[in-house]
Amino acid sequence: QKADLENGIEILKETIDRINHEARRVFRDTFDTVNDNFQEIFRALFEGGEACLMLQDGDPLEAEINILATPSGKKLQALSMLSGGEKALTAIALLFAIYRVRPSPFCILDEVDAPLDDANILRFNQLIRQYAVETQFLIVTHNKRTMEAADCLFGVTLGEDGTSKMVSVKIDSGDAGEN
Repeated sequence: QKADLENGIEILKETIDRINHEARRVFRDTFDTVNDNFQEIFRALFEGGEACLMLQDGDPLEAEINILATPSGKKLQALSMLSGGEKALTAIALLFAIYRVRPSPFCILDEVDAPLDDANILRFNQLIRQYAVETQFLIVTHNKRTMEAADCLFGVTLGEDGTSKMVSVKIDSGDAGEN
């Protein structure tokens, strides 16, 4: 019986080692792909600049991930030193870098465009249009530029009786001007 238990423990340890090895390989491959995507999307959103994801030393499954971002024309700095719009665009770049690896048929974004200025809104809208070919987006926004890029708008307003009312507008791209 003791030999059977010891053999079972050894088989279990080997199985766990194989699983951990495979998990590290899959994580590393996915991390590298996300990092490549992040760099590409960041450069598109910032019209240049550099960004990358860095794994701290140690076991990749437990290591911290640092985000390095340098918008075009700026020096490398901590993420905390970026403006609100730069932080938001960096987060959007990372979100879409991950999303590109495992896309889904729909995506919900809640006011991610709030800190963006008009120039950055336009680049954000271009990114959404690019992904909208295969993904349906539901975007909560108060930004008119983002609304102008939509195919359909749903609004919630307060009715005279104090209850919320929903209104919807289907936007005809021929009437909407430059979407």
